[in-house]
Amino acid sequence: MGSCMSSRSRVDHSVSGRTGTHYESEPTKENSRDQPVAPVSSTTTSNAESTSSTSKFSEELKVASQLRKFTFIDLKLATRNFRPESLLGEGGFGCVFKGWIEENGTAPVKPGTGLTVAVKTLNIDGLQGHKEWLAEVDFLGNLLHPNLVKLVGYCIEDDHRLLVYEFMPRGSLENHLFRRSLPLPWSVRMKIALGAAKGLAFLHEEAERPVIYRDFKTSNILLDADYNAKLSDFGLAKDGPEGDKTHVSTRVMGTYGYAAPEYVMTGHLTSKSDVYSFGVVLLEMLTGRRSMDKNRPNGEHNLVEWARPHLGDKRRFFRVLDPRLEGHFSIKGALKAAQLAAQCLSRDPKVRPRMSEVVETLKPLPNLKDMASSSYNFQTMQSDRSRSSNLTAKNGIRTQAGFVTRNGPPMRSLSSSNGPHASPCHHLPPSPKPKAKEQ
Repeated sequence: MGSCMSSRSRVDHSVSGRTGTHYESEPTKENSRDQPVAPVSSTTTSNAESTSSTSKFSEELKVASQLRKFTFIDLKLATRNFRPESLLGEGGFGCVFKGWIEENGTAPVKPGTGLTVAVKTLNIDGLQGHKEWLAEVDFLGNLLHPNLVKLVGYCIEDDHRLLVYEFMPRGSLENHLFRRSLPLPWSVRMKIALGAAKGLAFLHEEAERPVIYRDFKTSNILLDADYNAKLSDFGLAKDGPEGDKTHVSTRVMGTYGYAAPEYVMTGHLTSKSDVYSFGVVLLEMLTGRRSMDKNRPNGEHNLVEWARPHLGDKRRFFRVLDPRLEGHFSIKGALKAAQLAAQCLSRDPKVRPRMSEVVETLKPLPNLKDMASSSYNFQTMQSDRSRSSNLTAKNGIRTQAGFVTRNGPPMRSLSSSNGPHASPCHHLPPSPKPKAKEQ
């Protein structure tokens, strides 16, 4: 576990200039879930203090009665002593290891048998990690939905805090979009978008108490063997406003490039904050680009600002689509998805759709068969674009992916989201190849 466990607590930076993936402003006093259940110290405590702390945490966790309670030795054996070969990934919370336990129990079993799980360990160096750990148990221990990752159980023993999840064999959407040479097929992208939207719609509109996810991004969308999307990492989730309240006032936390602008400015959190984040992810799926990428030319660092002018134009929106798709996408579906992304990214939160409306819009998109590659108009546009690209290249103007790019002042951004912020990564098989009928 070594260096993986020693210093990887999530770092929250203030919005006022410090760089980093996550950020955090000064806390308010309106929501008790931002406060730790018990005092936490990074120094070693006495046995009596440790026992008292464990007891208090255990009392708080009785609400999640269906969860399995593991001992630390169980999980140590289940992951083969947290050996490097079992390491699945590393996020702000800590390290994630692959393990095997009994189908209906807590005892470790031989690798390849029983139930395969992902064991997430807490880095105990930071106070925020304890609060996030508690939030995960609180929310995932009581929320069940096909598009939320299943929390199997937890371990709370002395200073040890671990969470045990169902194993997601295809890892995160982030890996498939940005770290695979083989592009994710169009129909699979839309299937994933639909599943993730259903997860958010459940949290906002169907759960017993409305929940604001607050950290919707590609690395927190995990995929099962059939590319069904499941939301993970509920460490930043908050209870939504109820009654006549319009928002929750809280410190600003999340990931650069995904947070809604009005939330960053005011700390007022609503379900429409999640809708904005969904729009960013949908745009990443359409373009194959990260929300923040300083390796891009000037003027293209911020994905939303670069793509926004193209989304509402039926003739220009093709320019932002992932060139790796090579025309293997639905023209109607791509236009619908681009228009939906524009609505979700509206600067006015009241104009953004509800997630249930997003779900209805996305439902038909994975199955549309009007492939651009077989469209005469698209082929003509591609040919014209190629000629234009060659001409501008001869005239000394840089091109990017076949499109003219112009240098300009750098976009102001909170920070790049390319850092080591990913949610637990799982072993990834290759992305699926497009089926013949989709060509």
